[in-house]
Amino acid sequence: MKTRTKTFLRHAARIILVFTFLFLAVGYYEVDQILRPPRNIPQGKTLRKFNIPYQEVDLHTSDGVRLAAWYTPPRKGTAVILVAHGFGDQRPEWVYEMLARSGYGVLAWDARAHGESDGEISTVGYLEVLDVKAALDYALAQPNVTRVGAWGGSMGAATLIRAAAQYPEIEALFVDSSFAAMEDEFDYLVPYPVLNPLAKILVEIRTGISLHDLRPVDAIARISPRPVYIVHSAADKVAPPDAGERLYNAAREPKFLWVEESVPHQQIYHANPRRYRKRLIGFFDEWLLGK
Repeated sequence: MKTRTKTFLRHAARIILVFTFLFLAVGYYEVDQILRPPRNIPQGKTLRKFNIPYQEVDLHTSDGVRLAAWYTPPRKGTAVILVAHGFGDQRPEWVYEMLARSGYGVLAWDARAHGESDGEISTVGYLEVLDVKAALDYALAQPNVTRVGAWGGSMGAATLIRAAAQYPEIEALFVDSSFAAMEDEFDYLVPYPVLNPLAKILVEIRTGISLHDLRPVDAIARISPRPVYIVHSAADKVAPPDAGERLYNAAREPKFLWVEESVPHQQIYHANPRRYRKRLIGFFDEWLLGK
């Protein structure tokens, strides 16, 4: 009887080990696929529609990644706005058009592992800070450019918060639908007791980055005395709905907050285009051009 019991337990242990291995292997594969977002290729249709001149340029990060970008020189003043898109997205032409038609220089790029840029995986705002630094260096190297602001959406917003905290050359920051901390993002999107900790572990293994290090909420206070404008929706299904207020509370003056109650993730512009344009352009006019 004891022999049968031992044999049963050995078989059971083997089955458990096999299923555990398969579970981890599938989880690792799924996480790896998530970190390789779909490559949406920007077309430039909106820019051509409004006759906005732009150059196709390559940026090069300090860790050797080539980024595909568009650049339009400023027509008023000497200010360029850096434009950073969200995860799985592409260069946002609607933002580019608004800024360029208002006379600002604009530099927008595909983040690493996105669009036409090089890179194997996205780190959802960690190494992407190096993308921002490459864009910043390029902008400041252009003729008659002395001032730089930045707009970011979703992952791009989180990235720019961390970048602006490090690079004082970014003089004014407008962020739309950022997460406050990557751990909170996981808890919000993967609220399952077993899958949540497993996904966090696998992401850290795959990227070599601790999620504790990806916390825009801990960096945003260092942007002051430069201004930050935070836009968020209380109905966001991608970033936690309270992320905007958390970032605002952690930031120091000058700071501004615009929260909408019933708008999807990063859709406040589409719900209020005139108001969005007025606030965006007004913000940069005041803090970069002194209007």
